[in-house]
Amino acid sequence: MDDTVTPTQLRAYSAVVRCGSVKQAAAQLEVSESAVSLHIGQLRKELGDQLFSRTASGLSFTPGGLRLASRATELLGLQDITVLEVSAAGQGRRLLRVGASSLFAEHAAPGLIELFANRAADLDVELSVRNPGSFAEALLERSIDIAIGPPPAQPIPSVQCRPVMYYKIVTVAGPDHPLAGAQPTPRQLRDQTWLLGPSAAADRGAIPTLLRRLGVPDDRQQIFQSHAAAVEEAKRGRGVAAALAFTVAPEIRKGHLVPFCGPHTGLEEVWHSMTLDDGKLSASAELARFASTPRAIQAMMRGTGVNVARFKPSIHVTLWS
Repeated sequence: MDDTVTPTQLRAYSAVVRCGSVKQAAAQLEVSESAVSLHIGQLRKELGDQLFSRTASGLSFTPGGLRLASRATELLGLQDITVLEVSAAGQGRRLLRVGASSLFAEHAAPGLIELFANRAADLDVELSVRNPGSFAEALLERSIDIAIGPPPAQPIPSVQCRPVMYYKIVTVAGPDHPLAGAQPTPRQLRDQTWLLGPSAAADRGAIPTLLRRLGVPDDRQQIFQSHAAAVEEAKRGRGVAAALAFTVAPEIRKGHLVPFCGPHTGLEEVWHSMTLDDGKLSASAELARFASTPRAIQAMMRGTGVNVARFKPSIHVTLWS
């Protein structure tokens, strides 16, 4: 998007998308129809796209117009959050930006961040899910303050890496699965339908490593929006799932899931925290130290949730304050 596209133009366009007409958008924004039309015309010229046209049944959007509709909402939401953050910083509040792998973010981050955030009344914590391969770049660009997930493949100068928590990945299936409770061969495992969370698509981590070791072909992998959703499908007998051992232990005890046996069906790994090694005493350095304490590990495994009164959704992030 060109630098000359303004928030005012985006707000006008978003209003048109929501309302379905320039007239209603103008009424909602409390401006004239000509003002809204002017902003839309400027966007069309700047982006080289008609964006939408009027039809007898309403507005018909171009592919570019549909893409702009979603991007405008994201950008405006991010602008509003930034204004709030700047205001909070001016009042002495601190913001800690945590980047995490999808597996850590779903299962361990809520308990850790809730416990850590409660230690400081002036601290807001922002969590974003990122591919582990982007951790170092995000830290060096200072778009995050700390990353937690799989460690880098090679040591990175200026980035300090600390072990946080050992975890185990197990392969599970519903009790009626033909291989449930057995010791399958790698070939048998390759032939299964694998029900997976988003971490399977990452470049590093225990689950991608397990899939590569087994040689599971892409057409045998089904990726769901969350790891919990994948496990639920496994309970229904739709295939096998790779899951965090401590998250599925209660379902195994109840008999709702059965773990596979054998050396090919699991993997142990360690989550690490990564921060810039700048020697400063900061919230990120404090979290890196705190994350490996017994109390923090208990909170991560217990999965403490965030109180609804303190939960603030954001664009691709979750905020604790």
